[in-house]
Amino acid sequence: MTDTPLLDGLHVVDVASFIAGPAAATMLGDFGADVVKVEPPRTGDSYRALSRVPPNPRVDGVNYPWQLDNRNKRSIALDLKSPGARAVLERLVKWADVFVTNFPPRTRTKLGLDYDDLASLNPRLVYADITGFGEEGPDAHLPGFDVTAYWARSGLMDVTRQRDAPPAMNAFGSGDHPTAVTLYAGIMTALYRRERTGEGSRVEASLIAEGAWAASMWLQAVLLGGKSPRPVDRSDPPNALANAYRTADDRWLLLAFANEDKQVPLFLKAIGRPEAAQNPKYADTPSRRAHAAEIAALLDKTFAAKPLAEWREVLDAAGLTYGVVQTIEEFAHDPQLVANRIVVPIDDGSASPPLTVDSPVRLDQARKVPPRPAPDLGEHTDAVLRDVGYDDQQITDLRTAGVVG
Repeated sequence: MTDTPLLDGLHVVDVASFIAGPAAATMLGDFGADVVKVEPPRTGDSYRALSRVPPNPRVDGVNYPWQLDNRNKRSIALDLKSPGARAVLERLVKWADVFVTNFPPRTRTKLGLDYDDLASLNPRLVYADITGFGEEGPDAHLPGFDVTAYWARSGLMDVTRQRDAPPAMNAFGSGDHPTAVTLYAGIMTALYRRERTGEGSRVEASLIAEGAWAASMWLQAVLLGGKSPRPVDRSDPPNALANAYRTADDRWLLLAFANEDKQVPLFLKAIGRPEAAQNPKYADTPSRRAHAAEIAALLDKTFAAKPLAEWREVLDAAGLTYGVVQTIEEFAHDPQLVANRIVVPIDDGSASPPLTVDSPVRLDQARKVPPRPAPDLGEHTDAVLRDVGYDDQQITDLRTAGVVG
């Protein structure tokens, strides 16, 4: 492993917000790319206000969404609607290797930020854009958030609820961050293509495509004529051995048996019901499916008799596959996160730095840069302008004209 980050020297212009586009740019920055965040003067990126939107938790003095998705970046305050901004933007595009945006198609066209507009300035540019509903079709112009385009539109919100229960809101960003990984993969693929051809290219990702990929196993079945899955009634499940059960201390366990012929006898013995293995209703997979409601009722009573800690000992001793439905608070202190560097300290110069969530791509032979604090609005405006060829007087003129802040 060398001391030089893998993407050192790669220039990225991030003209995106909420959430997938900036997160993809953050992943590039994690591997050492120089990422310049373009924000409107005075107000800044509206993403800066997300921590104040319910039901997001409040953390006094810490803008945690901004830190998460904008670490390792420099911020330039540039008013893209100002006539004088065009010259600055063109210099940034000529300087850049990668340009990231999630402006809706109509806004991109209005601002002159379409692929053809920028590729003519820099034929080696990798242009990466995120949309809610794709570039074509009747809904291409609609704004999309992960809750609408990824969760609701894809059917995931429908099938992840209990039957007769209303849909539940997803955790913010839970569709955006997988989409960011897809955009990052597309950018890296385009950079590989550029190494082979010398040419830039356009990379596209969308929340609706990511939702289709997440739901693809069942979506594929429906495309081939299968019956659309419906929300599950856990008291009458399709499979009682892939179901959730409540323990005596009001916790939930999720069973997940892939090899039932091997695991069911071990399971029945572990829970103190070895005689059930001789019951013809439970003898094979078809019988267990036919009597799933009866098995679920039996397991409801069984698991309700002991607290979670005791059941974990029993199931672990039998080598059975299960999951504990953890809270976010429990997950934040899960020892697997620290052991596998899934959470890492922020390089803020303090003696006890807070932890942040690392991006999920890792190479053993290429180190990531330590996550630095996310930038203040316009913190690096002058430095970025100098990098693209402006002198001090020109910077002063741009500021006087209100082009930069």
